[in-house]
Amino acid sequence: MEIAIMIEAQNGLNWSRWKNLVAAVEALGFYGLFRSDHFTNATPPDKASLELWVSLTWLASHTKRIEFGPLVTPVSFRHPALTARMAAAVDDLSGGRLTLGLGAGWQEREHLLFGFDLLDLVSRYYRFEEGLEVITRLFNTEGPVTFDGKFYQLREASLLPHPARPGGPRILIGGNGEKRTMSLVAKYASEWNAGFISPAEFTRLSTRLDGMLEEVGREPRAVKRSMMAGLLFGRTQIKLDEKLSDRNHTAENLRKRGVVVGVGKEVYEQLKLLEEAGVECIMLQWLDLDDLKGLEALAKSLL
Repeated sequence: MEIAIMIEAQNGLNWSRWKNLVAAVEALGFYGLFRSDHFTNATPPDKASLELWVSLTWLASHTKRIEFGPLVTPVSFRHPALTARMAAAVDDLSGGRLTLGLGAGWQEREHLLFGFDLLDLVSRYYRFEEGLEVITRLFNTEGPVTFDGKFYQLREASLLPHPARPGGPRILIGGNGEKRTMSLVAKYASEWNAGFISPAEFTRLSTRLDGMLEEVGREPRAVKRSMMAGLLFGRTQIKLDEKLSDRNHTAENLRKRGVVVGVGKEVYEQLKLLEEAGVECIMLQWLDLDDLKGLEALAKSLL
């Protein structure tokens, strides 16, 4: 199972932290580095949040190995044609290492503060599907693309230069919803990313996705299976106990909520269960953006 790091960029990401994290993830041997795409936090206070595509462009040109991408970027922030243009360019710059995680958007506060229309839930998913249609058509069509949707319209638009990777960057859709989300995964995605669920639930949903892929004429193996998981890691048991005390939780309770908790071998054993459940790549949430020593200790424990 591939082991990647995921950070919540709205929690204070600036250039110095980003450069340090990128260098550490590349050097320590993790599979990849993924980040959220938020303008600010869901609740005050506001913190630094380095712009997504600027940060990924820097990463693409300053690394040679790691996979990377947004987990996920909402179509509510940017027109999908703009997202397609930026994603194709960044993927080419990196030599084909971008995974384009896409979402409908959910955080009300940032949409209100910055003037983006979040829409009601039903309309949000219709807009998301239109966005996916626009992006995939631009990636997969050599000639001009025309699209007449409710939210987006294209008139003989061409994506030039065309993506170097056939079909463009791989598209990831995240979520555990069996109706809307999974149907969009089956239709558009190269990767499904679950979040904060047990190994048993992951297996159940993955089996459900197999059936949905077969219904639309795709092979189950055509879609990679990944998962984002919370992580509470301690370099020592004392350090772990301190973190648990700060959060007023027990390790067992957090594990039931889809969080990987432990020291050394304990983390490995939990990841092994997820691997056996069918998780091909795990994105571990690393919340302390300055704890590079902890990241090094995690790498030594797992890699």
